[in-house]
Amino acid sequence: MAFNHGLKPGDTITNEQLAKTFKCSKQGGMRRSLRTNTLVIISDHSRSIYEDKWEGDIFYYTGMGLRGHQDLNYAQNKTLSQSNENGVEVHLFEVFKPQQYTYIGQVKLVGKPFQEEQPDADGNLRKVWIFPLKVMNEVNISEELVIEKQKFKEKQAQRITDEELTERVKYSKKKIGTRQVSTKTYERDPYISEYARRRAKGICQLCEKPAPFKDKKGNPFLEIHHIIWLSKGGEDSIENTVALCPNCHRKMHTLNLKEDVEKLQNKISSS
Repeated sequence: MAFNHGLKPGDTITNEQLAKTFKCSKQGGMRRSLRTNTLVIISDHSRSIYEDKWEGDIFYYTGMGLRGHQDLNYAQNKTLSQSNENGVEVHLFEVFKPQQYTYIGQVKLVGKPFQEEQPDADGNLRKVWIFPLKVMNEVNISEELVIEKQKFKEKQAQRITDEELTERVKYSKKKIGTRQVSTKTYERDPYISEYARRRAKGICQLCEKPAPFKDKKGNPFLEIHHIIWLSKGGEDSIENTVALCPNCHRKMHTLNLKEDVEKLQNKISSS
């Protein structure tokens, strides 16, 4: 019999309300409750060391374990990996703003868990387990929440050192994350964007002139552009991302001249 939690997709509650509703712990990203026979999994975009991603209607969730290689048979990794057989209901929450838990819905494992290499909490390369999940209901998330999350992650990227940023982009996924909201939006990797800005050193990579002005923090204002557009299958990678002045950025989206595309590709490949 399904657990009646009374939540609708898109509802936002506090951590205390979540724990009380599902009768689970207030801590951790994977919370098992024997009393309700549920597993609550939380993708906290405001503090996670890794970034879970949507690709269409599939959510790729990273398992338990902040340090060292993750073990598929450890604790709730095992529960989630066997959730299609053990009868445990799995419910997904996302945190777009600190301390605000947005209910996405009940999810189901739709493929075999697989491994990826990612840095751990100490920056050491390790293997993690990725779980492909599909929501069993219609997702109702506002575009504003996703935009706010993107801005928050961009601020996080701006605060780390050049060395940390260089290490971070080594393990960024090149495939762009997408999700259905009020309209379809692309979830760009903020660390790739920040890397491209710093690599440009305040100079537009197309017209090769200094940024036209500085932002409120005194940084040269350049806009991020994907040489091969994301909507046309381009990768969200440092090889496909450049920093342009607003004029050149508008030019690329208006004309997208072959010679300009080739110039940007050659500039990146030789940098």
